[in-house]
Amino acid sequence: MPDTSRRSYADLFRTPEFSPLFLSSAANLAAQTVSGLALGTLVFRATNSPLLSAVSMFGPALAQVVGATFFLSGADRLPPRATLAGLSLAFAVTTAALALPGLPVWGILALVLVKGLIASVGGGVRWGLLTEILSKDGYLTGRSLFNMMNGVLQIAGYAAGGVLVTVLSPRLCLLLAAGLYATAAGVALRLTRRPARTAGRPSVRATWRANSRLWSARPRRHLYLALWIPNGLVVGCESLYVSYDPRAAGTLFACAALGMLAGDLTVGRLLPARLRPRLGVPLLVLLAAPYLVLFLRPPLPLTAVLVAVASVGFGATLVQQERLIAATPDELSGHALGLHSAGMLTMQGVAATLAGTVAQFTSPATAMTVMALASLTVTLTLTVASRRDAADGGLLPTRAAVRSV
Repeated sequence: MPDTSRRSYADLFRTPEFSPLFLSSAANLAAQTVSGLALGTLVFRATNSPLLSAVSMFGPALAQVVGATFFLSGADRLPPRATLAGLSLAFAVTTAALALPGLPVWGILALVLVKGLIASVGGGVRWGLLTEILSKDGYLTGRSLFNMMNGVLQIAGYAAGGVLVTVLSPRLCLLLAAGLYATAAGVALRLTRRPARTAGRPSVRATWRANSRLWSARPRRHLYLALWIPNGLVVGCESLYVSYDPRAAGTLFACAALGMLAGDLTVGRLLPARLRPRLGVPLLVLLAAPYLVLFLRPPLPLTAVLVAVASVGFGATLVQQERLIAATPDELSGHALGLHSAGMLTMQGVAATLAGTVAQFTSPATAMTVMALASLTVTLTLTVASRRDAADGGLLPTRAAVRSV
C-alpha cells in the first residue's frame, strides 16, 4: 500500500468521495458557526446572562454524553451516506425552529439539547468514513485539512456572522444557517452508497461493549482524557467571548480560528513525523497559558493576539488523534473517533457551563483565567500519570520511543 500520509492536500481532492465529504462538512460547519454566534447573541440580549449565553452556544455538546453512552455503536453500524444526509437535514429543521419569534429561553435551550443529541453519532460516522476513504495512514493529512477548513470557515463565519447579526438580526441568521444545513444534506447524497463497517444493528449493549473495550487499555484512556479535558476547558474560555466584549466577540472568535488554522497547518504538513509525538504536551500548555493574563483586561488588540497564539495549541489534537488511531482496531475506528468527538464536545459543553457560572459570580475575564489555570493543571497531571510504568513515556514519549516509530 502506498504511503498515503505523504499525500499533498491537492491529492486528497483527487481521491474518490473525499470532495463531497469535505464540502458537506464545510457547509455544516459554516451553519454551526453562524447559528452559534446568532444564538449566543440572541440569548444574551434577552437575558444579559453570561451563563445562559455560553450554554446556548455550547449546550448541544452537553447532549453528546448521552449519545456516547447509548447510541454510539451506530457510528460503525449505520450506512454513512444516508446517516450524514439525515443528520444535516435534522439540523436544518431544529435550527429553523430556533428562529421562531416568541420562543422562550427555556424552549431555545431545550431545542439546543435536542440538536446535540441528534449530532452525537455524526462525528463517528464522518471520521470513520474518512479512515475508509483515505485509510489510516492518510487520516492525519485528511483530518489536518478538515481542521484547516474549520479554521478558515470560523474566521469567515464569525466575521460575517458578527456583521450579519448587527445588520440583520439573530433570527434571520438562524434561518440562513438552516439553509446551509440543508445544502450540506444535499451534498452528502453525492457520496457513494456504502454498507456499514460492522455487521449488526446499533444497540445500547453494543455501544457499552465497544466503549468498555476502548477504555480498558490504559494508554488509550490517557489519550482520551488528553483529547477531552485540557482543550475543553479552554473552549470554556471561548464561550465567554460574547459576555467579555459583546461588540468584539466576532473578532475574538475569528482570531481564535486563525490560530487554530496555523496550528493545524504546522502539525499536519510542516512538522516532520518524528517530531510530532513529543509536541502534544507543549502544545496543550500553549493552548492555555496566554489566557492566564486576561484577568488584567488587556486592550482588545493584545487580547486578540493572545487568543490567536493560544489557539495554535489546538494542533495538539492532531498529535493525540494520530496515536489513538494507531492504537485502535480497524473495526472500531468509527466508534473510537466518535467517542473522542462525543467526549470532547461534552467536555466543551460542561466547561462552557462551568465558565459561565464562574463568570456569573466574578467576571468573564476572571473566569477565563480560572479555566486556563485548570487546563494547565490537568495537562501536567495527565502527563505525569501517563509516564508511570509506560515504556514509551506516555503522553510525552521518550526520544527512543519516537525514533522507533
